[in-house]
Formats: sequence, C-alpha cells, structure tokens
Amino acid sequence: MTFKIQKVAVLGSGVMGSGIAAHLANIGIPTLLLDIVPKQLTKEEEQKGLTLEHVQVRNRFAQGAVQKLLKQKPAPLTSKRNLSLISVGNLEDHLEQLRDVDWIIEVVVENLEIKKKVFEKIDQVRKPGTIISSNTSGISVNAMIEGRSKDFQNHFLGTHFFNPPRYLKLLEIIPTEKTSPEVISFMKTFAEDVLGKGVVIGKDTPNFVANRIGTYGLLVTLREMLERGYSVGEVDSVTGPLIGRPKSATFRTLDVVGLDTFLHVAKTVYDQTSGEEQKVFEVPELMQKMVERGWLGAKSGQGFFVKKGKDIYEIEPNSFEYVPVKKLQTPSIALAGQTKGLHNKVKTLVYAKDRTGELLWNIFAPTLLYSANLVGEIADTIVEIDNAMKWGFGWAQGPFEMWDAIGVKDSVSKMEAEGREVPPFVKEFLAQGYETFYAEIDGDLAFYDGASFSKVQVNEKVIDLKRYKKKHGVIKSNSGASLVDLGDGIALLEFHSKSNAIGLDIVQMINYAIDEVEANYKGLVIGNQGKNFCVGANLGMILMEAQDDNIFELDFTIRSFQKAMRRIKYCKKPVVAAPFGMTLGGGAEVCLPARHIQASSETYMGLVEVGVGLIPGGGGNLALYEKFIQGLPNGVEIDYQSIATKVFETIALAKVSTSGEEARENNFLNFADGISVNPDHLIYDAKQRALALYEAGYVAPLPQKIKVVGAPGYATLVLGAQGMYSSGYISEHDLKIAKKLAYVIAGGLVPYGTEVTEEYYLNLEREAFLQLVADPKSQQRMQHMLLKGKPLRN
Repeated sequence: MTFKIQKVAVLGSGVMGSGIAAHLANIGIPTLLLDIVPKQLTKEEEQKGLTLEHVQVRNRFAQGAVQKLLKQKPAPLTSKRNLSLISVGNLEDHLEQLRDVDWIIEVVVENLEIKKKVFEKIDQVRKPGTIISSNTSGISVNAMIEGRSKDFQNHFLGTHFFNPPRYLKLLEIIPTEKTSPEVISFMKTFAEDVLGKGVVIGKDTPNFVANRIGTYGLLVTLREMLERGYSVGEVDSVTGPLIGRPKSATFRTLDVVGLDTFLHVAKTVYDQTSGEEQKVFEVPELMQKMVERGWLGAKSGQGFFVKKGKDIYEIEPNSFEYVPVKKLQTPSIALAGQTKGLHNKVKTLVYAKDRTGELLWNIFAPTLLYSANLVGEIADTIVEIDNAMKWGFGWAQGPFEMWDAIGVKDSVSKMEAEGREVPPFVKEFLAQGYETFYAEIDGDLAFYDGASFSKVQVNEKVIDLKRYKKKHGVIKSNSGASLVDLGDGIALLEFHSKSNAIGLDIVQMINYAIDEVEANYKGLVIGNQGKNFCVGANLGMILMEAQDDNIFELDFTIRSFQKAMRRIKYCKKPVVAAPFGMTLGGGAEVCLPARHIQASSETYMGLVEVGVGLIPGGGGNLALYEKFIQGLPNGVEIDYQSIATKVFETIALAKVSTSGEEARENNFLNFADGISVNPDHLIYDAKQRALALYEAGYVAPLPQKIKVVGAPGYATLVLGAQGMYSSGYISEHDLKIAKKLAYVIAGGLVPYGTEVTEEYYLNLEREAFLQLVADPKSQQRMQHMLLKGKPLRN
C-alpha cells in the first residue's frame, strides 16, 4: 500500500499537542487540532453572554492553544503565517472530520483508559488505511489497541516527539506487535525526510529509550550529590558542556522539564520494574518535598535554582534555603581545559583523582552499565541507544561512544574492582578481543552488534562530511576551507576556520573553487557542518589592521572579498549556498550572490555589521537590494524608494531571521530558494539543486546596471534616522553609521532613477566601510564584541 500524509489531526491541544501541530504547520501540512469540550464557562465568557453550546466556548481549549503559539518562547512557529494551516475544533462536534485526514496523532492525558476511549471513537470514524499514533512518553502501546479493529491495529504505533517538537531532533517510533512493517518503514522515512527528525525505533518498554536512560542518569546524579555532599551548582558546573552535555546540565534541565513532570516519568518505570533497578527510580525525598511545596522549576519560578534580581541562587538540600551558586574547581578541570578533543577531555576528567573525577566516575559507571543491560530490551542495537541520547537529551556522545572515549577495557577493570556487575553483552565483547564499540568497515561507520561488527545504516540523504573526506579525500585545502568532490559532478566548498569566520584564506579558496568548478564540474555547493554556517568576517583581523592604521591592507582585503562574491554570482556553473544556524554578516554575503540558496529550517541570517560599528563590506548592501527587487512579481511597477527603505531598515536595525522561513520574509531568500527541514539532509539537498540547475541548461547571469534612488532617496533615509536620533533611540555614532549606510544604499547623490554599475556601487560600499573602520568609536565596538560577545552602544 502507498501512504501519503497530506493532512493531519492532533487530538489534545496542550503544550505538546499544540507544539506538534505547529511543527506540522511549519512544514506546510494542514492540521486539525481538537480538544475536549469545556464543562464550565469562564468569567469572560459569562460577561459576553455566551453559553456552553456556543462554538467559541466549545472550541476554547484548542483555540486558546493556537493563540499561545504566538507568545511561546522559544517560538514553536517558524513563521506566524503558518498559523493559518492550523484549524481548531473539539472531540464531540468535529470527530467526523477525522475521515479526511491521513494521520491521527493522539496527545491526550497520560491515562491508559482515557486513551482507549479516544481510540474507540477514532476507530468508528477513520477511513481504512489512516495511520494512528500515540505521543505517549511511557504507556504501553500494545495495551492501547486492545479491542480495536484489525485495520486500526495494523496502522497504529507510538510516535514519541520530544519537547519542543520544532527544535528537538528525536522521534521515537514504537511499533506494536501488530503494526504493519510497511507502516513502520513509511513512518521512519516520512519522519526523516518530511518532519526532519532523527528516528529511533524503540521497543514497548517503560519510558522507551531516551527517557529510560536519561531518567536513570539524572536520578543517579541526584543521589550522588546527596550522598557525597556536592552542591547543586557544583554538579551542574561539571555535567554540562565540560563533558559534552547541554548548558542546562543536570539540575537546570530538571527545572526546565518541571519536577512534577519528572516525577511522573520516573514513576512510570518504578511501577513496572523491580529489585535494584526499581530502587534507582524511587525519587529522593528532596525532590518530593520540593514538588509538595510547589517548587516545580521554571514554570513556578523556583526549583533547584531561583533568580533574585540579576543573581541566580541554588537550593541547599538540607535547609531548603537558597544560597549563592557554587562551582567545582579542581586540577582536572584546569587540565581538561588544556586538552583537545571531547574524547580526551572526558577521559581526563573521569579518571581524575579529585572531587570532579569521583563525581563523574560515579555517574558514568552505573549509567554505562545500565545502558549495556538494556541493549535488546529497549532497542535492538547500541546505535539506537546512542542516537536517542544525542538527539533527545543533547548529549554530544551517546553512552557507548562515551565508553569508547574512556576506554572500555580499562573502565571495566575498574568497575569490576569496585564490585560492579558487568553485563554479559560487555563481557562477550571483551572476550572477542574488541576494544571499541564503534569501528570502520570500508571507511563507513560500524558498530558492535552483539556478535561482530555491522555497518551503521543511514538515510542516503545523510552526508557526514568528516567521514566523507576521510574516505574520499579533498581536492585542495588550506587553513580556512577545503574543496571536496561530492560526486556526480558537484564540488563542495567547506569552511572550517574558527567559527567559520571569513579571512583571506577562505577568499583564496573561493577563487580556487570557482576556477576548478568552471573547468571540471557541473556545479558548486558552499556548505559545512560546523556549529554555524558562518558568523561573518574575521573581526579580530579587521580590528588589528585598523588599529595599526593598515588601511591599504584593509582596502585590499575588502576588494578581494567583493571580487570573490562577484565570482560566485557570475560563475559559469550554478553555485548553491547551504546556510544553517548563525549566518551573519559575511556569512550572509556569501549566500546572497549564489544562484540558489538551500537553507536549513533553523537559519538565523542577517547583515549585522552595524552592531560592531560598520556596514556590510562584501557586497551585502547591493546583494540584498537586488534580492528585494528579484522577489517582486513580474509586471509589478517597482517602487525603488520603498525597496531602498526596507533594505536600509533591515541592515540598520541588524534584523536577523529566527528561521529559514523568516529569512524568506526578510528577503534574504526568495521563493525560488529552498528550505531543508532535516539539517542532516542539507548538503544532499543543495547538491541535488545544483545538479538540477546544471541539467536544466544553466546560463550564468550577465552584469546589469542597477537603478538607485540617489540624492532624494538618501534624504528620505537620513530623515528617518535623524528622527530616531532626536528621540534618543540611537546615539550620535549610530546616526553617523546610518548616514554612511543610507549613502551607499541610495547610490550616492545622483539623480533619482540613475542606473549605476555594480563596480560604482561596490566602491561606495568599500569607501564607507573603510571610513567607519578607521573611526575610534567603531573600533571600540569591535573590541567590545570580541571581548564581551555583545554589542556596545557608544
């Protein structure tokens, strides 16, 4: 059977249900959001004279949830426009509409009997072949389908999204004993390719995969803190980024999740286990008392931490008083700071003979052993377990990757010496003479499957550049970038400087890449897999040259950058930029002249140079101006003043998109550009776009003159900036920058409608940039950004 998902219904409009509906709307899927009918009127409804039969009242829960989507942070919607794809209703009046959907997602209260009643109603109205799933975080999916029709049972499975659905990558798919294999296969592919998720196939066990191990690890950490006298802050100071975990570490994570929610998750496992395992899932009295007092974390304003004014305080477990936050300071932390590579840092810390080493060892050891005991029980392989923890909890390394990092043989020896019981899975692994759970087969990643090593199966759209380069090599490389043959006639230009900041090394590689591609390839992709696509030009280098008064050097650098951007624009073969994450300043300037932009859904793009006292210097002003014009429908009379004003505001206010969709709304992308929901598929999608452009008979654009607003347009732009200065909204130096920017965007003091060449426009831009970079106040802003990481308003 061929499945298609063109419309979805979400039953339950709480934070999770509405978040899933928002994620579906973000990818363009019309979604029906239903909830129960209220049993009582609100005071506001009574004042309006409404009754319980009024449609506004009956749809209140779902409608209210949709309105909250506009206020939530982080934003569930990639664009406010996506709200139009969500329609609302209730489970009594609109149940018949389930006949028209292809996937029904149940997100009601975590109560088996209530869920079964909902599924009974669904079974009566759904059309055959409709997929049904539950977003349960721990209730048995097999128990849910008792008494349902055969077609219902064959098309039912668990789909456990992690909150918030837009941002967290993990989707656990939990089949029942009766789920059709075709449904499992389709949903996995759909979730990866359309929903943009990392999929783990879990088994119908308490809390499934990520929450089972994550909850265990958090409780082990909590007990270690209580038994050995660590403070909340001390634990968080070493269980976060230091070991490859999120900034929220342990107790800030619990505060964000909510202590009441965590207690419910822990109880799910406690109720379904026994013996030593059950003891671990018995929540300590400290947390139970905190919940009794209503100290639930972020949602109640206090939990393990509380904010008083600008200061953060941590709870003292014995007195329940809040005290200043402490941090662990030990020799191993200092040593780890000088150690390169996460693997080496973790190994240094875990075996250290100090309080940090003792804490981490006593957290790691039981968690690793517990994970090994669950292989085959919660998921078939170590790969699913590692991926679940990386994608669901933000760990940089899954349990078995961490075990490889600290050394399996050495760690097991220490565990056994301490009397810890090592699972047969690990003993058999060591008995066969293996040393790491992961290895390579023909250059591909392989894992220990319980008997030998098997290749990790991945979606063909996933291109791991680090592994790809190791297997296939590079065409050419320098300190800032590499040129890689992606196959099928497409080359990739990968930035890999610090923060992917643009310097002359990257400019040189851009020029080399264009030469090579024009001669030997069908197209070029500009992309990478760093933390961010590119945070802009090398600000430290610019400041150093400016302070040394090397204006000639800076002029050469800016000219070189501008010329490289023009080469991207006029390359004889299609160039596709693949931005993601922070794509700021020079990063945006690299993308704008490309023939096509294939952006990640999570792309934060903007020309932000005014924040450091400058204006775009790599052609960004002209490129954005042209992008605005290109975005207009054919045949529309162009209002150049309106466009100039919008471009001026976008750059002067340093507007940064909060998503790929918003980048399109800000005209950094146009409607011909693409957006990839799955970040792991971004390079693949960009490659396919470059190939399609080539196969369609790509012809490079020809240089054309640009019509500008000139002197009258400049006066209009400056008038607005002057008003902001007079009202105290901007400083005198802000006004100076705004005037320079206005002069460039207007095209100088020529008559309105004058057509100027690109070279003329770029000369204006470069001159303004160099004048500002020599200004002491701009240099102060650059230095402040480098030291503090935030703008200075002087």
